[in-house]
Amino acid sequence: MAQWKSVSQMLTHLTDETLSSLYPPNAFPIEVRYFLAEWIEGQRWDDFVLENVEQKLQAQALLDQTISMLQSIAQQSTNVVDKMKLMQISKNMTIFQQQPLQFGVMVRDILKEERVLLSTAAQPQFQQYPNGESSFANMQDLDHLVLKVLEVQDIRQKMQQLQADLNWDRENYESLQGAIQPNVLDPIEKQKLQTHIQQLEFNVKAMATKRFQLLQECVDCLDQCQTRLIGSLKAWRWDQHKATIGQPFDDNLNTLQTWCEQLLGVNGKLREELLLIGEPMPELKERLGKLLQVLIQSSLIVDKQPPQVIKTQSKFSTTVRYLLGEKVAPGKPVLLKVQIINEIQARNLGGVPSDNVGELINNTAILEHNTSSKSTCATFRNMSIKKIKRADRKGSESVTEEKFALLFSTEITITGCDTPYRIQMISHPVVVIVHGSQDNNALATIIWDCAFSEPDRVPFLVPERVPWRMMYSTLNSKFTSEVMTQHNLDQYNQHFLAQKIFDKPDFADDFSNILVSWAQFNKEVLPGRPFTFWQWFEGVMELTKKHLKEYWSEGLIFGFIGKQHLHLILKDRPNGTFLLRFSDSEIGGITIAYVSASENGGQKIQNIQPFTKRDLEIRCLGDRIRDISHITCLYPDFPKHDVFKKFYTEPQPPPVGDYIPVSLQTKIGTDSNSDSPPTPAIPGSPHSVGGFSNTNDPMDLDLEQLLQTMVD
Repeated sequence: MAQWKSVSQMLTHLTDETLSSLYPPNAFPIEVRYFLAEWIEGQRWDDFVLENVEQKLQAQALLDQTISMLQSIAQQSTNVVDKMKLMQISKNMTIFQQQPLQFGVMVRDILKEERVLLSTAAQPQFQQYPNGESSFANMQDLDHLVLKVLEVQDIRQKMQQLQADLNWDRENYESLQGAIQPNVLDPIEKQKLQTHIQQLEFNVKAMATKRFQLLQECVDCLDQCQTRLIGSLKAWRWDQHKATIGQPFDDNLNTLQTWCEQLLGVNGKLREELLLIGEPMPELKERLGKLLQVLIQSSLIVDKQPPQVIKTQSKFSTTVRYLLGEKVAPGKPVLLKVQIINEIQARNLGGVPSDNVGELINNTAILEHNTSSKSTCATFRNMSIKKIKRADRKGSESVTEEKFALLFSTEITITGCDTPYRIQMISHPVVVIVHGSQDNNALATIIWDCAFSEPDRVPFLVPERVPWRMMYSTLNSKFTSEVMTQHNLDQYNQHFLAQKIFDKPDFADDFSNILVSWAQFNKEVLPGRPFTFWQWFEGVMELTKKHLKEYWSEGLIFGFIGKQHLHLILKDRPNGTFLLRFSDSEIGGITIAYVSASENGGQKIQNIQPFTKRDLEIRCLGDRIRDISHITCLYPDFPKHDVFKKFYTEPQPPPVGDYIPVSLQTKIGTDSNSDSPPTPAIPGSPHSVGGFSNTNDPMDLDLEQLLQTMVD
């Protein structure tokens, strides 16, 4: 299973085309690899050869085991979607019954291709900020550097001892040379002393040469370790940036702080060694000075980013952390200041921007050390943007497309350093709005920036168009993280979303490499709708997060599906079969599509008017499904009470006193279990379908309207 574990970590970096090629959807879909990972890797597939008919029985046995295990997993699964998929996959795999060797060879080739991908996993297309080695390997290199520095110190101490011995012997020799009686010293002893002095002089020179070589090696090694540290800091900031769209992110900075502190310590010891040598080494001294400056200036990190959509006159907070905080010289407190800068200023950082593009309130904070967490941070609390100066817009550019950033700056002195250093760091891009109605469009700008910006870009450039596969990966990542679910969008959802954004409802081919533009994402309204693609998608995401998380996570919601596909999968199902899909006609709605009898004795597909956030706040989806008698089985054939019973609200105890209890109930226009005729639908009623009312009871209708009014 070790191979699959490694492969699964790089799946998000593979294109849909690559995945489909590696795991053919109609023959060996990725679900088979996932559910049977350990068993597959425990079998001998490499021996299969298509021409070797003697292996047919062995291949047949493996095929039968695969189908049997898939069926067993499907029966045990509590996830409806997984159960449906696995049963269909096991059925599809019976096509290999006539040619089982083809199955064996196919799996053999899949495993080989996985190994090829793993061997190239360190290439840039899989990792935009490759660290080369693990942090453990980096720390090993740092330990090696520390040992080298200790060796330099040891050589210095030995040289000092040798020099002391040499000075003593020279003094003795000179004193003997100046003696009144010339024959006091034996010539042989004199020769031995001379030889010993010469040997000491040779050893001192040899050790001096070795020390110089070691110092050069130490500075080279320090340069390499620091370069990797800077890369790791950039990678940390990059992962922090990507976390906005739901990518995994470990915000722990302790390892990087330890790394920074150790490199600073090594730099100080090497500078000390240069001073103790007594001989000028300008090149090494200059290199160490530059490395020190880069390290000190790179150790300021925006630990907690400000909100990336900021409304003027609204309070927000942000925190910066200095990774060399324990090494800051004692005395005067370090005061950090923050100012807002525009895109042009972000491209020309070098000093303090002269032009003020915004006025910030509470924009200073003291750098404070926390002894328990060993972190040194400055937290800007209750900060707000009082006013903002916008740049001239081009063409149809909106204010919600303009990006700014917060620039943090201070002057800091490190213990052991003679001069203070000016340091600064900018936040991730932010969009400034003046009204809550701009929030959705501003968020779209941030999503596009986080998803499609390149590392080390010119601030804040992003591509105007990206392949659909990248867009879909972003939508899926953002959806699952926002809803806080492990249940991803599936291939049907993906295809419908592509059809919607490209306005190609009849397109059946692969969309993966078709370019989608920023305008299609959130500038142009969808055909026949008053909203953009992002506004619609974000509405569904918000509805699911607040009211449908459990339904979605358990695979009870089909989700994004077009009406053509809907009719295709429901057309042969019995009356009462239904599925839950997100409305494509309004923002933040979920509807029930079900099979019912038509007037001519046939069948038709009915769509109940979507339930919105307001509706589900009044009565939950489970209770509404229970209310509607015309829907009986969740697609394909799961009795609704078996599936949704856990979501039903328990009956409330009767009220105290003489009050008559009342209750809400969802009804659709075709309900006929009441003696009174259907009440005409009130315009705007969220449950009206085809001119029928959502209830047969006027009191129920009035009460629900009243509750809706109270919610508003």
